[in-house]
Amino acid sequence: MSLLKRFDDDLKEALKASNARKVSVLRMVKAALKNRQIEKGGELADEEIVTVLATMIKRGRESVEQFTRGGRLDLVRNEEAEMAVLQSYMPPQLSNDEIDGIISGAIRESSAKGPQDMGKVMRILMPRVKGVADGKYVNQRVKEMLESVKQAG
Repeated sequence: MSLLKRFDDDLKEALKASNARKVSVLRMVKAALKNRQIEKGGELADEEIVTVLATMIKRGRESVEQFTRGGRLDLVRNEEAEMAVLQSYMPPQLSNDEIDGIISGAIRESSAKGPQDMGKVMRILMPRVKGVADGKYVNQRVKEMLESVKQAG
């Protein structure tokens, strides 16, 4: 079943169950997907839908950081609940060990010698982890691993 069809079915179920949060999140997702569809000028593939969801989750994480700094725990809880709904439509996330393995492979493939080669590594890496790993975490691990390559070399 396509993600778009799943959103429609889940929205109907959430409306029947009077699940206000899920209805709100799914309507927000459908609006974001419609905007992306208009930008593209055609139907979205599941990959593109996952990219939109990943962007929405990233914004949610940034909001949680801001709200936490501002002491607005009510808004933090709300944002986290919305992100949980969004996360349920994402493909399973890679473990930290799996991410490290993919990063190691990308470092070898790009012949990276240190942090100055981060761009080379990221160009190879991002298509492989898009939608299945947190970009911020991946970026941090690449920096750490490139530092150790530099020190070892």
